[in-house]
Amino acid sequence: MRYATWYNNRDVRVQEMPVPEIGPGEALMRVEACGICGSDVMEWYRISRAPLVLGHEVSGQIVAVGEGVNNIKVGDRVAVAHHVPCNTCRYCLSGHQTVCETLRKTNFYPGGLSEFVRLPAINVDRGVFHLPDNVSCEDATFVEPLACVLRGQRLANMHPGDSVLVVGSGIAGLLHVQLARAFGARKVIAVDIDDYRLEAARQFGADAAIHAQEDLPAAVRRVNDGNLADVVIVCAGATTAILQALSCIERRGTVLIFATPNPGVTIPLSVNELFWRNEITVMSSYGGSPADYQTALDLIAAGTLPVHRMITHRLPLADTGKGFQLVAEAKNSIKVLIEPQK
Repeated sequence: MRYATWYNNRDVRVQEMPVPEIGPGEALMRVEACGICGSDVMEWYRISRAPLVLGHEVSGQIVAVGEGVNNIKVGDRVAVAHHVPCNTCRYCLSGHQTVCETLRKTNFYPGGLSEFVRLPAINVDRGVFHLPDNVSCEDATFVEPLACVLRGQRLANMHPGDSVLVVGSGIAGLLHVQLARAFGARKVIAVDIDDYRLEAARQFGADAAIHAQEDLPAAVRRVNDGNLADVVIVCAGATTAILQALSCIERRGTVLIFATPNPGVTIPLSVNELFWRNEITVMSSYGGSPADYQTALDLIAAGTLPVHRMITHRLPLADTGKGFQLVAEAKNSIKVLIEPQK
């Protein structure tokens, strides 16, 4: 079978290997679609482990199941989770599955950017989600990123009627815009440095889209009845984005750092102004739990978020390198999909 090996964002090679064999409890999935995530192009995070077969926003069809597998069968169309929790550690038992050590060590093989993947038994047990008839494999690639967004907004304790500022209007930011709108936000405001993405934010539900070079607190007050935002979600890794977020949060508000900054980044925090006087919460989130995956799939199936409209590029496996360049440039693309069977 063919698969794409990542050496860096400018060097992605399509190679061949045997189709993985499966054992008891395992399954083999033919990959129909795989999204390229923004985290896939973070070279600082991955370069020391290269070469890698990346791709975790995956959906496809089960083509073989191992002995003892009862929850899926050959022919099933599914979305799959690459990381799954143990469900028994203290983190899992307290509802914090995404910091489970097992979740951070599990994965499928060799990676979603391949024609077939082997699903280990633990993934088959708790990381496979059946697609309803009205959900295409393309749309199912949004299950994983939407699960992460769901968890982030839940942890941020967003309420209907809140005003939400999303700093960064790439794929994650646009999903946050849509989900905040679906969950009853009173006002949703998007920020970016790129006009293409600002227009995309407007199309996907933002009440206002502001260029990041503006005086952001003043601009937020201008479109938000004189107030700053109740919830600010940072979907850009730049230090300036975090500092802007901290300048735009209302008293008792929450700043969710959703994007990943470069290693070693530190930011100055005024303890008195942010925490003591104004009771601001600054937090982060990582990944999604199996329950978040299922909720994300349910929302997609219900048509709550028009994810299909977010797909701007569909590329065959041979053009995976082009896909990485599009995502790394972060300009005239929103969602880039690789279709390994083409």
